[in-house]
Amino acid sequence: MVADFETAEDLVRQRRPERPVLCLRPHAAARAARWFIDHFPGQILYALKANTAPQIVDAVWRAGIERFDVASLPEIEMVAGLPRAKIYLMNPVKPRETIARAYLEFGVRAFALDSLDELDKIRLATDNASDLQLFIRLACSNPHSLIPLEGKYGAGETDALDILMAARQMAERLGVTFHVGSQAMTSRSFGEALQSAGERICEAGVMIDALDVGGGFPSRYVGAEPPPLEAFVASIIESCGRLAIGEGCRLMCEPGRALVAEAESVLVRVEARRGRDLHINDGAFGTLYDGAYSGFTFPARLVRLDGGAAGKAKPFRLLGPTCDSVDVMPGPYWLPGCICEGDYIEIGQVGAYGRVMATRFNGFGGYDEAVLGDEPMVSMYLSQDEPTSDRQNAL
Repeated sequence: MVADFETAEDLVRQRRPERPVLCLRPHAAARAARWFIDHFPGQILYALKANTAPQIVDAVWRAGIERFDVASLPEIEMVAGLPRAKIYLMNPVKPRETIARAYLEFGVRAFALDSLDELDKIRLATDNASDLQLFIRLACSNPHSLIPLEGKYGAGETDALDILMAARQMAERLGVTFHVGSQAMTSRSFGEALQSAGERICEAGVMIDALDVGGGFPSRYVGAEPPPLEAFVASIIESCGRLAIGEGCRLMCEPGRALVAEAESVLVRVEARRGRDLHINDGAFGTLYDGAYSGFTFPARLVRLDGGAAGKAKPFRLLGPTCDSVDVMPGPYWLPGCICEGDYIEIGQVGAYGRVMATRFNGFGGYDEAVLGDEPMVSMYLSQDEPTSDRQNAL
């Protein structure tokens, strides 16, 4: 893919954009995808919810990830036309119409569930199909993640046994899955979850065909730098080695944030400065949701028309354009003290959940787009070690 501009500075000089610009770097998504393919000993599903930009999805797919974790019919439609795409409907609660259309129109055979009611719903919506791959979503504690996802989905200890036994009778292939929470900060997250899942499997006395460790693989943010991804993969391999699962059990994962966080940044303009507060033209109701509600501080840098960025760095807050008082990204964001109205700021790491969370609240939320050819501000902390292909047989 040919870049529209090499850098954000080139973009500013040539366009002087009045609206925020989503700066795509598909090459960063492709690099992260290749890392997972080389290092994770199993099948990889891209969690499409993280970023639905066609250029990013295409980059991940071209790099070799052809399986997609989706939650709805619109997401199915986004990837259904990709050659060799395999779609997994991993939302544990789905409308009957969605299940039926997914199965009959789009050839989806893999479904997640966490209750006997949902199992019965799938059975009826697929007319007692005998070729289903069913994943039982297990409840999972999220003590080590910055964004806990526990409490909404997941079968508890008692319910899980009944669901596993009932699904085993109905499924051509049976799997279990869980989610350790978004942005896991320690590799223990997966080890603890796998131990709990193993106990449920043993108690149910069933053989499983697939073990999906879900998402939660982290990226890097200012002040929130987890261990390298190698540590998470190593923990998964070690923990799986202690489970009583057959050799034919296939390991799977669903990365989203770690695949695409650095593949997109947003270029914003400073509309006003009030002391250490910078009013910008994007915010909490746009691509910077995680900066306001999840406590993340994104990497940021000043981009000026003349290319200059002199001056000692000082801490600033970023204030979004809406009239809502929660539209604040506290940071702090360390930027040159000379920053003023009319300057631009490139804010990185918004490739994960940035564009997909943006709304049109207060009439804002319009974006231009550009593909950049340079490297992201935060370089992916991926190892340059040789791929460990022998890990494919480690389980």
